Amino acid sequence: MNVLSLCSLLIGANLLGAAMPAAAPAAETASVTVKVSALASTSSTVKLYFYNTRAGFLKSGKWAFSKSVKPEGKREITLPVELPKGEWAVAITQDMNNNDKVDKNFLGIPTEPYAFSNNIRPTVAAPDFNECKFMVDGPGRVVSIVLKD
Repeated sequence: MNVLSLCSLLIGANLLGAAMPAAAPAAETASVTVKVSALASTSSTVKLYFYNTRAGFLKSGKWAFSKSVKPEGKREITLPVELPKGEWAVAITQDMNNNDKVDKNFLGIPTEPYAFSNNIRPTVAAPDFNECKFMVDGPGRVVSIVLKD
């Protein structure tokens, strides 16, 4: 998968920030804190897309749920979430012009900042779930992500 395909997956459906419920409630959850730093804007919405399956990773509408957060004048956001135990990955975008989509150039490459858990920086191909995944197996997990400008 090339960067163009990555962009289509991340942006093709103008990923809206509406929260999507998980497919089925899990018996055990754990508190996880997602910290996103190096925000390009202190006012533009940051959108986080949480995935818990390899098959759905970076596919439009296949995230377990999403959250939208306003940075409120800060260059870093902290988002506490309760996640069912297991493997998770996060894709993040910052909507610089607040038009509810990730803008891209004529090649389909994002012109707005994006990032992935584990700070994976794709160059030619989209990252896969295994590169971005982290394990939720108990409380107190912190996932730190630096936004790519």
